Amino acid sequence: MSLILFVIIIAVLVLIHELGHFIAAKKSGILVEEFGFGFPPRIWGKKIGETTYSINAIPLGGFVKLFGEEYEEIENVPTKQSLSVSLKKRAFIYKKPIVKTVVILAGVIMNTVLGVTIYYTLLGFNRFQSDPIPLISPYNFRFGTQEGRVIAIHIAPESPAAKAGISVEDTILRYRLNGIKQEAKWHSITSASSLIDTIKSSADSEVLLETENVRNGVKKIVPVVPYYNKELKRAIIGVNLLDAVVLKYQTPRQKILSGFMHSYNLLAYNYTTIGRLFQIAVKDKTLEPVSQTVSGPVGIYSIVNEIIQTSGEKLVKNILNVVGLLSLSLAAMNILPLPALDGGRLVFIIYEWIAGKPVNKNFERYVNLIGFFALISIGILVSINDIMRLLRL
Repeated sequence: MSLILFVIIIAVLVLIHELGHFIAAKKSGILVEEFGFGFPPRIWGKKIGETTYSINAIPLGGFVKLFGEEYEEIENVPTKQSLSVSLKKRAFIYKKPIVKTVVILAGVIMNTVLGVTIYYTLLGFNRFQSDPIPLISPYNFRFGTQEGRVIAIHIAPESPAAKAGISVEDTILRYRLNGIKQEAKWHSITSASSLIDTIKSSADSEVLLETENVRNGVKKIVPVVPYYNKELKRAIIGVNLLDAVVLKYQTPRQKILSGFMHSYNLLAYNYTTIGRLFQIAVKDKTLEPVSQTVSGPVGIYSIVNEIIQTSGEKLVKNILNVVGLLSLSLAAMNILPLPALDGGRLVFIIYEWIAGKPVNKNFERYVNLIGFFALISIGILVSINDIMRLLRL
């Protein structure tokens, strides 16, 4: 089940991206030679009209093969089969920069549209508010209203929290000091520090906690009795806490734009966090902070597998959340000005636009080739790291 769902998710993300290139190329009059899911060797292929549609053995990507995408493809056509004027007009390299730009950006646009649409749907069904977003460090989101939450990330064995049934990924929503008449009302919890302060002052007194699990949505009210810890010199219940926020989009304008606003919020937060982790990695001279947050196909599969096992009634919602974030991340990654990515190719097109002539064809070919092998190498290293991380669990 997990493997099937993982392949379906990858297929959707890839096909949406490549469909963007495909549609833009067709509309621009470019000859599309092949639309392939996965990477060769080819398992199945069928030519419909002028385009071959194929399924390939490695289901971790896809491609659209455009006629005349590279200069050497045109140059290597034998003299006897030299290009007709009509066919030459359909080669990608001979199209105007504006046309090339549209074709290159179409995949990124399609992934963005998919992600934004998913978040419109999820927010619409959830009263235009997000699930709790864990904060690795303090962060102010640009759009929406932030409300603090507290998530349990570790439960000490045999602790009051463990005995009460508090689980990892439980959001602790409210507390009530049980048995004290003047405190017989519920108090919202918006930060880890506020809950810690309450626990500190409640040694040997029962405290009721209302929780809701982030992953499966299970709600419960549990009684805990904090005990005094000599090492920490305060009362504890044996749980490690992480601050989180819920984003709410409540004004008419925010609701109308909520899909775009939430997509921006998530991407900006994720890339800011990764940037901070890189700074820590450089400062501490270790890649561990970054390696713990960056995942490849193996890591994504493990996330999908865990979601299936733990989500319960929230399975569809959690899967859509993952697909939405992956689609936005794929769009953001592809637009980076790096060789072999859409953004890297766009750099060459912009140069052609400004200079009035294409960049040196040999230079472009070698840069893209080096970039391709660099991306493959990074992918292999990330996958090895994912496997090692799973083996350590």
